[in-house]
Order: sequence, then C-alpha cells, then structure tokens
Amino acid sequence: MNDILPSRKSFLWLLAATLASYYVFTRFFGLATSIFTISGLSGLEAENPDTFVDLSWHAPVSSRINNLSSAINGTGTYGFVFNSSTLPEEIPYAHNYLGVYNWCNMPHVRRSEYSKVNSSYVLEYVEVIHRHHKRTPYAANTFPIEAYPWHCDNEALFYYGAPLPTYGANRSANTYWSVYTSSSNPLAPRGFNGTCQFPQITCGGLDDSWQHGNDLYSVYHDLLQFLPEKYDPSFVSFRVTNNVITSQVAGMVTSGMFGGEAQQNLPLLVQPASIDSLEPAYTCLAANNNFSKYGVGSSDSGWTSHLKAASDLYTNLDTICGILPMDSGFHMSFDHYFDNLSARLCHAKPLPCNASNPSLCVTQAMADEVFRLGQYEYSYLYRDAGARTLEYSVGSYGIWVAELTQNLRDAMHAADSTSTGNRTGSGIRYRYNIAHDGSVSHILSILQIEKMVWPGMGSEVVFELYKRKTDQQYYVRVLWGGQVLKSSNPTLGVLDMLPVDLLVAYFDGLVGQGARKIPSLCSL
Repeated sequence: MNDILPSRKSFLWLLAATLASYYVFTRFFGLATSIFTISGLSGLEAENPDTFVDLSWHAPVSSRINNLSSAINGTGTYGFVFNSSTLPEEIPYAHNYLGVYNWCNMPHVRRSEYSKVNSSYVLEYVEVIHRHHKRTPYAANTFPIEAYPWHCDNEALFYYGAPLPTYGANRSANTYWSVYTSSSNPLAPRGFNGTCQFPQITCGGLDDSWQHGNDLYSVYHDLLQFLPEKYDPSFVSFRVTNNVITSQVAGMVTSGMFGGEAQQNLPLLVQPASIDSLEPAYTCLAANNNFSKYGVGSSDSGWTSHLKAASDLYTNLDTICGILPMDSGFHMSFDHYFDNLSARLCHAKPLPCNASNPSLCVTQAMADEVFRLGQYEYSYLYRDAGARTLEYSVGSYGIWVAELTQNLRDAMHAADSTSTGNRTGSGIRYRYNIAHDGSVSHILSILQIEKMVWPGMGSEVVFELYKRKTDQQYYVRVLWGGQVLKSSNPTLGVLDMLPVDLLVAYFDGLVGQGARKIPSLCSL
C-alpha cells in the first residue's frame, strides 16, 4: 500500500508541478484567445511581456440605435437634437457615457460638467481629436435643383500665402474668396445658388468652433492650470487634415483658446495628402477590400436589409427631391440624404420641397427616419458587423493610433526625465487634432465603444495621461463627449484611470509599435 501511494514530499512536488503546468497552459490559452488576425496581422505585442490584453472584437450593447425595427418603424430621433447648436434649457448637457447627442454641436469637455481626478494624480499629457463643426453640405449631397439659395455673406474664407517675417519684409493682404455667378455664364451650379462653398464651415460653425476652443481652455488652463496662459509652440500643437474645412475650424479654435496670441502666425501641422493619417487619406487595400464585402455598396445581407426595408422612404424622397432611382450615390447608403437634410435643419432652413410642386415637401417624420437610419448605418459599419469592423478600422486608422501611442510614450519619458532633473524629448504636452466623422468613427471602433453613434459636428475624444504620486505609475482616462468612454472590450472596460500599459499594449497588439504592422497589412 505504501509502495503505491506517494510520500508526502512526492505529493507536494506533484502538486507544484501540476499547478505550474496549469498556470503555463492558462496563460498560453489566454494569449491564444487574444490573438487578432487579419491578412498577416497577428500576435500579441506589449512593451511589458507580462501585460496581456484581449485583442478580439466584442459586440456593442443592443439599443434602439442598432435595432432595424426601431430605425424603420420608430418615431422621432431617440431624443437626439438635429435643429440647433444650442440645447433647450430643460435638456441637460451631459449624462451617462455621452452628453446629450446634438448633431449640430456635439457635447465636449466643458468646465461645468468636467469631473476632476483626485489630487493624488498629476496630469502629464492631453491629446484631443474632434470632428470639424457644422458646415454647408457637400456639393455631391445637394439635389439637382434646390428651391432656395444658401448665402454665406456673413463670413470670409481667407486664402493667401505670405513670407514669414524672418524671410521677407513684404506683407500679404488679407484676401478671401467671394463666390459669385456671372450673367454671361449660361451654366447653373448643381444644388444651391448663393454665395457659399459646398462645403464650408458656416458662420454658426465658426462660432461653435471658437466656443469649443474656449471651453477646453477653461478646463485645461483655468481649472487645471495645465495649459500655459499664452500660446507656446513648445507646449501646444495643432494639426489639421488636407481638407480646408478643418483649417477653417482651427483658426477659430486657436482664437477661442489663446485670444490675440493666436491671431499671430500660428502653424497648423498637416501631413502630405497621400499619407495623411488623420483624415485618413493613405491607401489600405486590405481594409478597403474588407469594407467592400460588408459595407456601403456591398451585397451583404447585413447591409442591404435596411436599404430594402426603407424602399418606400427612398421612393418618397426621390420624388420630392428630384433624385433618379439609379443614382447610386444616394441609394448605396443614407449618407447623402442625411447630410443634406441635417445641414438645413442645423441652420434653421426649411426641409426641401419639390421644385415643380412646392406643396410636395419632405416632412419632419421623413427626416427623422433618415436620421434613425443614419445612426443604424454607422453602428453597423463600425461596430455591429462583427470583427470585420475592427479589422477595417485598424487598417484604415492604425497609423494615427500608432502616433497617439508614441505620443503617450514620449510624454511618460519626458515626465520621468523631469522628475530626475533632466527632461528630454519633445516638450509638447497638449496636441489638438481637427478631423472628420470618419476619423472619430475609426477611433471609436478601435476602442470598441459600447454604443456607437454617427459622430456629429464637433464630436470629441480626449486622451488624458496621469501620473500617480504614490507609485509613479501612469494611467489614462478617455473622454467621449466630455464623459468617460465605456468599451465593450473587457481589457479596456470603463476607460477611467486605466493603467496606460494596458492601452499601449492593446494598440501595439493591433497596429504594432511605430505602425509597423500597417504596411504589410495594407499591402503598401
């Protein structure tokens, strides 16, 4: 009997070996389940090999937004606002994980709603990215004949070059474009007559931009004493895309932040058009091919089901607005109708009527259905269509994500150097990016936001990096619309003082440090 049973010492060794094997197996299994694979992009990468993150796609929560029945058969717009930059007094600016959705002027960080982190943390770095503010619709989204003009005589779009003061004494006049039509030109422009560009940031959008910058300054300077009082290019940088509407916004944002200081020469960083990561404008064939299989223009039933269900709405809109049924731009998605109708309402303009029969008009109920379907589309394209949405956004926006990640690393290195009395590296501690709805959508997709919406005008994501005084460790808080962002991914969860190593490892696992996975992923 004693020859069969192990001794106490042998038993303890056997138990230890079993537990060690179990530990190795579970860590390996956890790693295996977190592997993200897309056309050669695979594996888990982290600065710290002991940092394990889940790189897989996780579904968003179910809500009216991503429910097709609600989009087709519902009423109203779920409490979302589409007709003013200003909310009615009875509606609170912020609650839950996003402030009240206002397409015309989305909620952002403001002093009155901002939640300060407790004093045991020190703010070391901030990176802001937001969509431009409200504008006229794109020309491609206007109707062949618009019943009324759209004038922009209350603003000026300045376009000129000038030598910098150290390179020339001659000064430039402040020239701006003034749109006009000639009586000798027999051709009529598509869409709206008037004095606007399509698109351009409107006067109301410029005011919203100024206020956005001023609100951020009131938090990060007045409240937190983080930003300098005056513009300092060694501390603050601004970046735009190659689309001029982002520069139109930047001029007002910088003035709202730094007043007269910003009205001097102030550089706006912009990458070459062919490789711009902020818009994004670089080519990623794998991401585009992936999107073409499930997204706009595809025959995937997950996509086409809502287009078929909305056939009666399409028929009514086409008849009223003069759009031909074979016009693919208007019928591959609700993007064109959404842009046209929402731009009117945001600027207190009436919904369109038929050019030949003015009594036949788009009703508010029709517009509301378009808006519900637009929300449904963005939720599907960037979250609901499964792991394909994460693959698409990683390929399309991976370079900007890698830039953000490196900025976080540089900020930590600079802060640590300062604590030892030898600060090195870039002194930039506040980066401000002005971009587009697609830019913000990709970020929300990569962060696997719990409830996806179509990012409206001025939609904002803020990354705040903190250092805890007690243990000198770094943490990150991500704000969406001024409130803490909540992710469906269990590694990220509620992004409120998340150890920064987890976010960095997550980003690195998807795109690689320095975006080194993107060239092979995108066949560049």
